[in-house]
Amino acid sequence: MPPYDPSAFPPFAVTVDLVVLTVRRHALCTLVVRRGEEPYRGRWALPGGFVREDEDLGGAAARELVEETGLCAHDPAAPPPVPSNGAHLEQLATYGAPDRDPRMRVVSVAHLALAPDLPAPRAGGDANSARWAPVEELLGEDVLAGAAEAGAALGEGGAEDSGDEVGDGGDGKEGGPVALAFDHARILADGVERARSKIEYSSLATAFCPPEFTVGELRRVYEAVWGVALDPRNFHRKVTGTPGFLVPAGGTTTRQGGRPAQLFRAGGATLLNPPMLRPEV
Repeated sequence: MPPYDPSAFPPFAVTVDLVVLTVRRHALCTLVVRRGEEPYRGRWALPGGFVREDEDLGGAAARELVEETGLCAHDPAAPPPVPSNGAHLEQLATYGAPDRDPRMRVVSVAHLALAPDLPAPRAGGDANSARWAPVEELLGEDVLAGAAEAGAALGEGGAEDSGDEVGDGGDGKEGGPVALAFDHARILADGVERARSKIEYSSLATAFCPPEFTVGELRRVYEAVWGVALDPRNFHRKVTGTPGFLVPAGGTTTRQGGRPAQLFRAGGATLLNPPMLRPEV
C-alpha cells in the first residue's frame, strides 16, 4: 500500500452553526448575529464558529452555545428537572457545497438548540451585534405555512426581513429583503422544519417551556412553532391523555391571567403515542 500523503488532498475547515430557537411574545424566534468581519460584513447570520483542533463536533457546538447565549447543553438522558440554564441541543445536518464560503472550502455541521424564552443575547467573536429575530420575518410565510422545500430555494440568498425588526439598522432599502449570510437561510429553514416535525411525535415541545408550565403555555409553543391556532379543549385533552407526556407539578399559577391554571412538568416519555399530528394549513 502506498504511503498516505496529506498534501495530495485539498485543505478545508470545519465549522458549527447554531439554529437557536425560542418562543418570544408568542412568536417563534431565532438568534442572529450581525457579522463584523468579511465575508458578508454587516449581514445577519446564524451564530457559530470554527471547530478547534482539540474539539469534537458536539463540544464545539456546546461551546458556541454557551458563548452566544449562556446556556448549557442538556443531556437528554439525565433525569428531570432540566437545569434553569439548560437547552436541548442536537445535530441537525451537514452543509458542504464547495462555494458556500468564499474564503476557503468550509464544511459546516449545523446544530439545533431549543430553549425557553431567553434574555437579550450578547454578541461575541466576529459579530458586532445580536438579536432575536422572528423566523417568519427571516424566511417568509411560505416556510411557516409548511413549505419544507423553501430552505433549498432560499439557500442562495433570498431570505426576507423587515430590517428594523431584526437589527440595529436595515440591510438595503427599508422594507426590502435582507439576505442571511452564507447558506444560513437554508440551514434555518431546515432547523425550523426539524423542530416542527419532532414536536409531533416527541416531547421536544417542552424544551421551549420553563421547568413548570401550564397546558396553555405548552399550546402556545405548538401554535408558534407550527404557525396555526389550536383548539384549547382538544389540545388539553390530547396532551393530558398521552401517557408520560406531562405530570402534575403540584401547584397552580395565575401568571397568564384569569383563573388559576394547573402546573405541569415534562414526564419521562420521549416518544408520544398517539402523536400530536400537525394540522394541515
